[in-house]
Amino acid sequence: MDNNTLAHTMWECKYHIVFAPKFRRKVIYQKIRADVAHILSELCKRKGIEIIAAEACPDHIHMFVRIPPKYSVSEVMGYLKGKSSLMIFERHANLKYKYGNRHFWCRGYYVDTVGKNATKIEEYIRNQLKENLEYDQMSLKEYIDRSRVSR
Repeated sequence: MDNNTLAHTMWECKYHIVFAPKFRRKVIYQKIRADVAHILSELCKRKGIEIIAAEACPDHIHMFVRIPPKYSVSEVMGYLKGKSSLMIFERHANLKYKYGNRHFWCRGYYVDTVGKNATKIEEYIRNQLKENLEYDQMSLKEYIDRSRVSR
């Protein structure tokens, strides 16, 4: 088991976090996907947060992270979403017109603590993109009401 240490503490705090851009816009998957990933990675490194796995889906972000116990999850999310919004708008000025008042991310987020099932969650995050694409293909089917088709 990978344990981290502080001065008088051994810890293993892993979390599965999901958050989305405002109005679930699919902007993450366009031109700025790599830049958003780089920004989040850079911000995590500054705080000593290890990203175990991450995936940028079309309208949300999945992150499996190890957060030191000196930070609360809400503190980390406030930092990540706040700083990344500023950095995204600084690098992509055209987004200011779509997202007023420099609000790029939705207000809330989903978080779950990870214990013994860490490998399952890591696998889930890695397969999330593939599953989303498969679901999109299934939902593209056009359903025709046969009772309304003229003969």
